[in-house]
Amino acid sequence: MQLTQLHKLLKDTPLEVWSDLLEQQVQNRLSVENFGKLQQWQQAVDSLPDLPAAKIELNTDAVSVFSAQALNAQQQSALKQQLKQLMPWRKGPYHLHGVDIDTEWRSDFKWQRIQPHIQPLQGRTVLDVGCGNGYHSWRMRGMGAELVIGIDPSALFVMQFAAVKHFIGEQNVFVLPLGIEDMPDNLHAFDTVFSMGVFYHRRSPVDHLYQLRNCLKSGGELVLETLVIEGDENQVLMPEDRYAQMRNVWFIPSAAAMLKWLVRCGYRNVRLVDQTLTTIEEQRSTEWMTFHSLQNFLDENDHTKTVEGYPAPLRATFIAEAP
Repeated sequence: MQLTQLHKLLKDTPLEVWSDLLEQQVQNRLSVENFGKLQQWQQAVDSLPDLPAAKIELNTDAVSVFSAQALNAQQQSALKQQLKQLMPWRKGPYHLHGVDIDTEWRSDFKWQRIQPHIQPLQGRTVLDVGCGNGYHSWRMRGMGAELVIGIDPSALFVMQFAAVKHFIGEQNVFVLPLGIEDMPDNLHAFDTVFSMGVFYHRRSPVDHLYQLRNCLKSGGELVLETLVIEGDENQVLMPEDRYAQMRNVWFIPSAAAMLKWLVRCGYRNVRLVDQTLTTIEEQRSTEWMTFHSLQNFLDENDHTKTVEGYPAPLRATFIAEAP
């Protein structure tokens, strides 16, 4: 990965201490031994055509790039097949030079729910934890963030981001193949930290809240979006095996419990700003993600339950401030 521009941006900032570690961290994560398909994905990105962008839109439902002269049908078909080498595409949507990438998640639905409640991002340094291929990171930049760093350990998602960035160009948006555990201790460097769709995958949820707090400046804003269940402040679901066919779901608290945990971890001005059931319009199979999706994970006779009999996915967004 080319990190030269990122190193320049981090120099003489509170993030410079992390900059010194990045090369080795990224090299370790992207080793061929760990990701057997990495070379294949890299070749797919390297083979993308050079198409100058006449117009870039980061504030629309689909993150979009337009050519000065529209591609013909044959060129669009060829580009589509190149981008499909990076399937499955889970977060989006994207529109790249006439090719619509209809991802599994309509991630713009989530952004529409969250965006009205967060602090303006103009000029802020932002961390997007578990960012996937960076769809929301682009939207954050579209809101005026000065620098957006997304972290996600999936090499495929990093390669998808690289494909999109190939067409968008340098925008002070980066996606690194790292996890929250790779962040230095006592960093306290970000104005805003997003953790969306990550919390329920953490084996130690309270530690995750402290890790997020560790990344924030004093007074910085946490935006936490996660699965919740109905119930009082003592209600927490710990699935026996799978939840909605996901293996790595550990703890799903009630919204009331989540608020209590945030306060207990020292956050201030803690509040619940949105709670929405996930629909099959928001998460579904498409030609860009052909595996089973939400419709297959719900009880076919009762969509208020998962196939395992648990409450169907209910997602909530919490806002809090670091002390």
